[in-house]
Amino acid sequence: MHLGAGAGGQAPPSWSPPAAVLLTPGAGSDRNHPGLVAIEAALAPMPVERVDFPYRREGRRAPDRAPKLVATVVEAAAALAARTGAAPDAVLLGGRSMGGRMCSMAVAEGLPAAGLVLLSYPLHPPGRPERPRTSHLPALALPCLFVSGTRDPFATPAELEEATAAIPGPVTHVWVHGGRHDLKGADGLVAEAVATWVRGLLHSTADLRG
Repeated sequence: MHLGAGAGGQAPPSWSPPAAVLLTPGAGSDRNHPGLVAIEAALAPMPVERVDFPYRREGRRAPDRAPKLVATVVEAAAALAARTGAAPDAVLLGGRSMGGRMCSMAVAEGLPAAGLVLLSYPLHPPGRPERPRTSHLPALALPCLFVSGTRDPFATPAELEEATAAIPGPVTHVWVHGGRHDLKGADGLVAEAVATWVRGLLHSTADLRG
């Protein structure tokens, strides 16, 4: 694993430090994915909520369309803020693959958040770089962490770094050397990378606020 170019999680004083975390799974998994569980453990004692999308709760395999998935993120973020007493813009959002993408789309559509944690971000369908999913990225004016494998067919390192240059918020890349889309065997490394980045956000916002 190595760090890519980025802002290292530095946040200006206009952004709130994270007080709670919402995590969402990829299309083929659920809230109990070992990678999400590992991140929750690494972030303790910060409140972490792992949520399933409706189609998983209903026992279906095919994901709902994006508007319903985005609405689920919005509702879950509001519920987490209410349960923990966190301000809406102090909730950190993220997830694996499709789940992370839906979180980023929710933020682009106006959902306040402390930052985004995007694991194995699906920049395009596997092996189809001519079909990028990037139109919303310029609306992400907040800290973003991308953790991806260097052999992920959904985005090469060069493709992802080029696309995320359009994000106005500070971007940090962490690369899992040889990792594919599932980041198999790297749950602990990924969780520690996320925890390190979150601690960086907490420290930088505390310093900037005096």
